[in-house]
Amino acid sequence: MYIVDRSLRFIRGALLSYGPSFLKKSVWDQEYSTSKWNFNDNTRDDFVYPYLEKWARKGSVLDLGCGSGNTSNELADSAYTSYLGVDISDVALARARRRTEQSGRTSKNKFVQGELLSYIPPQRFDVILFRESMYHVPLGKVKAVLDHYANYLTPEGVIIVRMSKTENSKPKWRPTAMFRVIEMEFDVIEQGECRVGFGGTVIVFRAKKPSQRKPS
Repeated sequence: MYIVDRSLRFIRGALLSYGPSFLKKSVWDQEYSTSKWNFNDNTRDDFVYPYLEKWARKGSVLDLGCGSGNTSNELADSAYTSYLGVDISDVALARARRRTEQSGRTSKNKFVQGELLSYIPPQRFDVILFRESMYHVPLGKVKAVLDHYANYLTPEGVIIVRMSKTENSKPKWRPTAMFRVIEMEFDVIEQGECRVGFGGTVIVFRAKKPSQRKPS
């Protein structure tokens, strides 16, 4: 049973990273139509929020892979002025909009349907967030995807990635490799780990300045 479950998880992960957009959308729509992701309805204690509140600086946030809207409605209202959530699932976005109506943040929180690997932001943002969604970027495309989004940061803006590098106290090689790419290719400003609650690692970074880049 363990082998079957592990195989199914591998197939799902491969599909959500490498599959065509219409299949990714179908999978996410189906999952968000069930109770599978209901645990995301309350993540207020997640340790990513202090980082978001610090770096948003009462400005703008782009949330890539926003799901059902927990970040946009749990982040302190005073921490940001505008928020744009992007997700491939229309079902998730419908839930996010309902939650935003309930929280009274419709004037600040907007949501659009888009594919993480190809979305083109409409403006520059103070924070661009990958909250778990980096899992679904193919490892070989991590730098290219982050380079793309770094073009849409304000002059002092940052990208924030939040992922778990371990599972059951064992290292997960893909997230670990992704963090290694970030540490090598970008200007890391700060990072932290949490081993309680939801756990995970947060890394805050931006593109390197020309003087920081190694000559090719």
